[in-house]
Amino acid sequence: EARQSMKDFKSDQEVRWCPGCGDYAVLAAVQGFMPELGLARENIVFVSGIGCSSRFPYYMNTYGMHSIHGRAPAIATGLAASRRDLSVWVVTGDGDALSIGGNHLIHALRRNVNLKILLFNNRIYGLTKGQYSPTSEVGKITKSTPMGSLDAPFNPVSLAIGAEASFVARTVDSDRRHLTEVLRQAAAHPGTALVEIYQNCNIFNDGAFDALKDKQRAEEAVIRLEHGQPVRFGTDGSKGVVRSRSPASPTPTPCTTPPSVSCAVSNAPSTTPRWPTSSTPQSNSTARATWPRCWPAATPGPSSADPLPRDAEIRTRKPEQ
Repeated sequence: EARQSMKDFKSDQEVRWCPGCGDYAVLAAVQGFMPELGLARENIVFVSGIGCSSRFPYYMNTYGMHSIHGRAPAIATGLAASRRDLSVWVVTGDGDALSIGGNHLIHALRRNVNLKILLFNNRIYGLTKGQYSPTSEVGKITKSTPMGSLDAPFNPVSLAIGAEASFVARTVDSDRRHLTEVLRQAAAHPGTALVEIYQNCNIFNDGAFDALKDKQRAEEAVIRLEHGQPVRFGTDGSKGVVRSRSPASPTPTPCTTPPSVSCAVSNAPSTTPRWPTSSTPQSNSTARATWPRCWPAATPGPSSADPLPRDAEIRTRKPEQ
């Protein structure tokens, strides 16, 4: 067939987001990436829930469905399981996916059906005009929390890893090159891929990610993770994580960590060990993974005889009956 271009994936619908919204950048990146799949447009499906980001299917010249609040992963799971010839994508937001859709998200991740989930995170409810969301920071003052939010926010990446997702990545709307690379790796992954996209809401939560977009501040605020590569950060790359201790060394080499690892940005694709997908044969073997180890310089680390951390014991699922 004729070679496709970005233009082929643009629908005839007027894009109706607020001027300056980060969703425009994500839409352009996705439309520009789609031709790389080499698939006919009728073999690509976008399923969304409710929210600003969930208008996405209207603007893609593919098949799509604007579904119900929080249920997009469930609908997409059924579609992906019954039509393996399709490339199925879910577009959701932090409120849609992590509030009413929380259970649907974690079960989609653990089932590992072949679908890709793009989670737009602007840390606010934008469509309903600025209430705090499950990812809003503590103390966030909004229309629904005039005295400041009391809830500790979700970390979508931590949540996904806890659900043993087979592909987890985080990127930001303003980094077109990195966003496209993450989409490329997610599309190639044979299972459920979760991509959290930090997305600016310039109306109700403007500047939420400025620390990541300022080049000088980002050198300290961003940890660039790449699967299989050492973890390095800091202005000169002098900080890092120790993977293991040399047998000849009596004590582990000290390493420095960010003030809050849970809030650090994984500004490069990172994956957890791959599970078999729910649509492929599965084994019952046992495998071990070597996980990064890091501890404060003043605290002695575990001895070489210590077993791996409990979460490093990776077992594949039992074969389907």
